[in-house]
Amino acid sequence: MKIPAHIAIIMDGNGRWATSRNKPRYEGHLAGVEALRRTIKAASAWGVKVVTFYTFSTENWNRPTEEVDALMQLLDFYLIKELDSLVKDGVRFETIGDMSRLAEPIQQNIIHLKEATAHNDKITMVIALNYSARQELTYVNQCIAQEVAQGSLKPEEINESTIQKHLYTATLPEPDLLIRTGGEQRISNFLLWQICYTELYFTDIYWPDFDDQEFKRAIEEYNHRERRFGKTSQQIAEEQSPA
Repeated sequence: MKIPAHIAIIMDGNGRWATSRNKPRYEGHLAGVEALRRTIKAASAWGVKVVTFYTFSTENWNRPTEEVDALMQLLDFYLIKELDSLVKDGVRFETIGDMSRLAEPIQQNIIHLKEATAHNDKITMVIALNYSARQELTYVNQCIAQEVAQGSLKPEEINESTIQKHLYTATLPEPDLLIRTGGEQRISNFLLWQICYTELYFTDIYWPDFDDQEFKRAIEEYNHRERRFGKTSQQIAEEQSPA
């Protein structure tokens, strides 16, 4: 079976999960953390090397203040509580996005967790915080423009590799599979550059209910896809056939 090296996940449906059970939205986010724990363990067991979770977008700051505050408290609690578990399970912790808007204690806990798990190599868990793809590409353009202004880069030297090395995900493989829960079928400003050839898997299941069985279904569906990268099916078959 083909196992995706990198899976990106849009964790959607926490609030609707809670509302459907007559619970406050915060309860949905708590249940969503449990789903994240289950998923990183399942991914590690399958041999996936990287999982990137879309945790908090730049647009999420527009949610009610009470919900944003609760999410930040939950994030800070997770960063502290999960340290021993991540170290024990061989999980390397990384983030993408603009961390500068987060509270200073959260930024420090992120740094500490990254340092404590830096040498883990079983699986990498990437949390997208205060992230949006348009923000990322704006940042990339600013970096490249600065290099041009300083004279270290000529405009005609700019190519895809130039952009790639300035992305937040520069050290990571591009996602092979993107999973979105919650029934919506859109990308929502997530990894727009990186997912140009990523296989997409949508499920109606709300994120708190995402479990090992649904993860398995996503992997199985991925195995039914033919990834051609612009080539024909015949070319792919010839490349895969024994010489």
